[in-house]
Amino acid sequence: MQCLTVLDKTIPLDKEGYLKQLSDWDQTVAEALAEQEGLELSDRHWEIIHALRDFYQQFEQSPAMRPFVKHIANSLGKDKGNSIYLMQLFPGSPAKLAAKIAGLPRPTNCF
Repeated sequence: MQCLTVLDKTIPLDKEGYLKQLSDWDQTVAEALAEQEGLELSDRHWEIIHALRDFYQQFEQSPAMRPFVKHIANSLGKDKGNSIYLMQLFPGSPAKLAAKIAGLPRPTNCF
């Protein structure tokens, strides 16, 4: 089992590096998860993370890429709700990486 150690607390992760328990998430955990991915979180990252967590609270699932982009566009504006912007912040697969850092489950429809 993979684990993440943050402030002397051991947090269990699944085999892909997502939190096993959503309740373990906080800002410090997000920063540690981002660091593992080679990211340093800025205010631009945080607004996406918070919008994604709001989506999860409302729909009880992590969005795949299309709903993710649409939600960000509706929440934060079209300038931020587009694939290029999100790829710059969360390279590779933005929906998967942002969900991981936000402490949410892996989106089910993402490869």
